[in-house]
Amino acid sequence: MCSSEHGKLCFELLEINSAAQNHLPLRRELNHFSEVEWLKKIKMDFIMENKNRKQNKSGRKPKLNPAQNRYMFRLTDEENAKFLSLFDQSGMDNKAKFIVSLLFGKEMKTVKIDKGTVDFYMRLTSFHSQYRSVGVNYNQIVKLLNANFSEKKALAYLYKLEKQTIEMAMLFKKIVEITEEFDRNYLKK
Repeated sequence: MCSSEHGKLCFELLEINSAAQNHLPLRRELNHFSEVEWLKKIKMDFIMENKNRKQNKSGRKPKLNPAQNRYMFRLTDEENAKFLSLFDQSGMDNKAKFIVSLLFGKEMKTVKIDKGTVDFYMRLTSFHSQYRSVGVNYNQIVKLLNANFSEKKALAYLYKLEKQTIEMAMLFKKIVEITEEFDRNYLKK
């Protein structure tokens, strides 16, 4: 605490200290610092604060060649429908990149998917997997017949199984013929 004699001086020192901390100019009655010295002190404080700060290096790296030029155009409903169909055929996922590729003649891929063909091949694949499982079951039945039945009974059952197998083989030949015909007539290579 300051005594009564030194009260005025203590008050002035407190004012100077708080002004220096807040970078506020001193009142004109106090002539302890000149204005130039005061500005130099503020400048040095500012420089020291900036030197102590670390620069934040996080964030996205700037692009080397950013695309900053933009163009706008309008389409009628018919033109828009045609544009959207071309965009869908291209298989691209970005309309802006699609337009740029059209403007500058970059190679554009068009993929057409015939849903009927896809459906046909899915069903054919399903049938093929069923055919394989029948073959596996056929092998298991023959092993069980030989292990559990007498030779005459096993031959009788195998004869019936053989007739069914011949019918299935003929059916499979028809399927192969239909598939080849489908390939010749409907698939463009």
